[in-house]
Amino acid sequence: MKNYFTILFVFLFVFGYSQEKFNQRAVVKFQHELNSEYADAKTSPLMEQDLAAFKSLDYFPANESFFVVAQFKRTPKEKPFKMQTSTDRKPVYVKYGEATFTLNGKSFTLNLYRSIELSKQAKYKDDLFLPFSDLTSGNESYIGGRYIDLKIPKENTIAIDFNTAYNPYCAYNHRYSCPKVPLENDLNIEVKAGVKKFHD
Repeated sequence: MKNYFTILFVFLFVFGYSQEKFNQRAVVKFQHELNSEYADAKTSPLMEQDLAAFKSLDYFPANESFFVVAQFKRTPKEKPFKMQTSTDRKPVYVKYGEATFTLNGKSFTLNLYRSIELSKQAKYKDDLFLPFSDLTSGNESYIGGRYIDLKIPKENTIAIDFNTAYNPYCAYNHRYSCPKVPLENDLNIEVKAGVKKFHD
């Protein structure tokens, strides 16, 4: 019985509680996988001339202070809407919930969205979309804001690691159609974490 509880504790620590703690290795893995995607002509959004010279995306240094465990509030009565994009395309999303957290002593709330179309596919059914902009947008980071991919939480908290914020494909190639960051997801703070802008 003692061994059972020891195994259970380890399982919960590794697969449960550890997901709500900053993990530098997870950030390194995120950066490596993103660089690999962008270096591969089959999956890269880069234009031909940029792909030929590509070595790595530019990242802010990994920073534990930009990993937050937010309070999650489900908003079940929201109506689906057509999200504005960089083109005439208007994919249908629904506001799924709100994440409230503290950065540098200030409280912020961001809306989390769910793609109606993608949610019909088994591999994306638990995915949430977090687009945001901040005071680095247009300076150190992409002017159009950045995205974070999340999963629907099982509890009333959700871990958000801004170190995994990435640019929309439009930051690299004008041929893509990218959702615009809703005004309510504009943060009045510098988020010096995640991917920086591609060109100076």
